Amino acid sequence: MTVSCQHDTATGKELKGFNSLDDLLHVKGITTRILELNSQRMTCRRRPSSEEAARVSLGLQGDSPKVPVPQVLAEEEEDVSAPWEPERSGKGSPGSGPEADGSPEQGAQESVSSRAHGEQQEEEEEEEEEEGSCYSEEGEDGSDVYFYYTIGERWIDYLQRTEEGGLLRHVRPKMKRKSENGLDGRALSPGKKLCKGSEYSRTLGACMPSPTTTFGDLRNAKPGQARRRRIPSVAPPPELQDWLRTFQRWSGPEKLLALDELIDRCEPSQIKYMMQVIEPQFQRDFISLLPKELALYVLSFLEPRDLLRAAQTCRYWRVLAEDNLLWREKCREEGIEEPLNLRKRRLLSPGFMYSPWKFAFMRQHKIDMNWRSGELKAPKVLKGHDDHVITCLQFCGNRIVSGSDDNTLKVWSAVTGECVQTLVGHTGGVWSSQMRDSIVISGSTDRTLKVWNADTGECVHTLYGHTSTVRCMHLHGNRVVSGSRDATLRLWDIETGQCLHVLMGHVAAVRCVQYDGHKVVSGAYDYTVKVWDPESESCTHTLQGHTNRVYSLQFDGTHIVSGSLDTSIRVWDVESGNCLHTLMGHQSLTSGMELRDNILVSGNADSTVKIWDIKTGQCLQTLQGPSKHQSAVTCLQFSSKFVVTSSDDGTVKLWDLKTGEFVRNLVALESGGSGGVVWRIRASNTKLVCAVGSRNGTEETKLLVLDFDVDLK
Repeated sequence: MTVSCQHDTATGKELKGFNSLDDLLHVKGITTRILELNSQRMTCRRRPSSEEAARVSLGLQGDSPKVPVPQVLAEEEEDVSAPWEPERSGKGSPGSGPEADGSPEQGAQESVSSRAHGEQQEEEEEEEEEEGSCYSEEGEDGSDVYFYYTIGERWIDYLQRTEEGGLLRHVRPKMKRKSENGLDGRALSPGKKLCKGSEYSRTLGACMPSPTTTFGDLRNAKPGQARRRRIPSVAPPPELQDWLRTFQRWSGPEKLLALDELIDRCEPSQIKYMMQVIEPQFQRDFISLLPKELALYVLSFLEPRDLLRAAQTCRYWRVLAEDNLLWREKCREEGIEEPLNLRKRRLLSPGFMYSPWKFAFMRQHKIDMNWRSGELKAPKVLKGHDDHVITCLQFCGNRIVSGSDDNTLKVWSAVTGECVQTLVGHTGGVWSSQMRDSIVISGSTDRTLKVWNADTGECVHTLYGHTSTVRCMHLHGNRVVSGSRDATLRLWDIETGQCLHVLMGHVAAVRCVQYDGHKVVSGAYDYTVKVWDPESESCTHTLQGHTNRVYSLQFDGTHIVSGSLDTSIRVWDVESGNCLHTLMGHQSLTSGMELRDNILVSGNADSTVKIWDIKTGQCLQTLQGPSKHQSAVTCLQFSSKFVVTSSDDGTVKLWDLKTGEFVRNLVALESGGSGGVVWRIRASNTKLVCAVGSRNGTEETKLLVLDFDVDLK
């Protein structure tokens, strides 16, 4: 027989009912798989007579709730994990019970079968053996309930007719079966029927999109998290279901408004409970879900210390956090040079290769911590030059060169502290020096420069030409520029010992000079700074503005920075000769400066050190406070993190470059304040060399070498 489960078209549209099996496929979510699984669970109904159809039509036109519509129904469950119960005649099925006779409503719901009684009994026994999906029953309150499936067979929507004739739509999760793997558009398997006696011989279409997923759906869909009551000790209030149905009926904005009002009425403990339920549902290991390239890109925004913490999260995160290219970028940001063992990747543990770049970063971090807070070991003491003043100091690799007014220079091993060579030849005090690898150049009061081989102690060249003390010099490549008290500058080739050019124009002693291989910049006691073209021996700019002697210079190829006894520091443009900024703040002579990128650090005889931005002319930090120097600053050096300063007060101090905060004293002479002086300092990444002594015999002349290196194994 051909089954017709609904006749009236308008009513079918309202309740998603159907007149034939083809119409059933237009219901959202109904697929051939659903019909196949539930072929023996359908409650089929005869087509209403014309009189009954007229009554149904009239009832709908009058919007009367008294004429129920024939439907395919399902019973609401208490627990979604429970199996669907099969339909049984005599209990909850249409046409059973004492109310089956009498009213037109009961007559319209009566289920009529065209089979014999024995065949129907056999069918019911088959239904008990196979898991069902939907069947018909009247609601507990007498209202009609209509269930239907949606996409993926994971959710069940149902409509409930109220006493006023309206429809309430509800959504809840359906138990997932092993055989349910999403949409299935296949034809019915052989031997399967949609309904006893029906004929079906065509492939059914795909289903429609699913309704909006709720938070409860997400929570219950997680593996191993079957829906359960989180507070089982409290019996649900009788009004709970009505309250939930009302909430479900509202639109999205109305639900948000209701939640906002509900939260305002909750106690803190209840809000905390909501957070405990909600937060875990949105926690995702998104790093592990991303492709490796994207995951590494995300991790590249982390600070190194956060990368180290991330490596402790799980095995996969550790693999990502050991990426060599990732740590290479972190090293470059910190100015860390290529590690020596870049090609030697050692096995950290089974499955993990330790990154050489990470090793270099960790080593540098440990070194920085040694500078900042590590135990200060007893320094190596390099004694020499008797009681004379150490006038100049150079430090390159593991070689230290000190010059003194005792007419000699000494070459020391920074590792053993041994005096390797004593360079003897000058007939006057040594007041300036430069060094590159094993080549040492010195300038003396004897008016000469000498080129030395530090390995052998041999004087390679003696450079004659100046007529007074050689007070300053600067080495670039194989050429060195010297400045003298005779007011001239000379450019020399250190390989041949030849004087290439003589630069004349200053009218007083030249005190400082800088050379970048193209231009020479000099500062003198005539209050001026001059820019020279050494090849043509011409002065391209005379920078006027200082009102006293110029004692210090810095030149980076673009900017010139000059420090003067007039307490000011001036920033000049080398191409135009214009004064860009005048840096005011010091109270005395700026005796030493160091420039790196746009950061300038200046030391002054007023006992303060200042950090400037030469592009803006702004003073970023002033290194002062209770722990500041108590006398003139004699020398300074700075790195990307620290500033090291020395003073006539006999101390060497460490400061934080970014914050300007005092870190600690690296050297504090017992004779400090009573004559002990730190004349010069030179620092590498791992070592600090200090030239100390006194002018009254209270402190022996010597070199102190502090080591901050670390051996990471």
